[in-house]
Amino acid sequence: MQTASELAHNKAAAAVGLKAAVRILDKWRATGEQGEAILRVSHSTYARARRGDVAEIKLDSDQLTRISYLLNIHAALRMLFENPENLYGFVSMANHNPYFNGRTPLDVISSGDFAALYETFKRIDSLRGAQW
Repeated sequence: MQTASELAHNKAAAAVGLKAAVRILDKWRATGEQGEAILRVSHSTYARARRGDVAEIKLDSDQLTRISYLLNIHAALRMLFENPENLYGFVSMANHNPYFNGRTPLDVISSGDFAALYETFKRIDSLRGAQW
């Protein structure tokens, strides 16, 4: 069982992760609806995260995992691209590789399907050689 201190630390870390994920989604030019679907959060939670008001937000393990995948997609893109146009624009570019079939990575993950987020991460991560 976690202590009160551990719970507070985990909650603070989750809040920081959510704020970072929303900032990344904004830089990717995702709509609020897309961001809400990708992270599986309510409209009010997403709006609060955009404002930075996340002190009382509670996230479940699925939401935390989604945030983690999104942050890891961003980290992989940072390793691949130095220029902001590609770093933030890649997810909005049509991708004709298998799985994407002409869709953008943002379109794929905006379905809200957890498997789509995972598969998108896997494919972007493989571009850099997947050498974590």
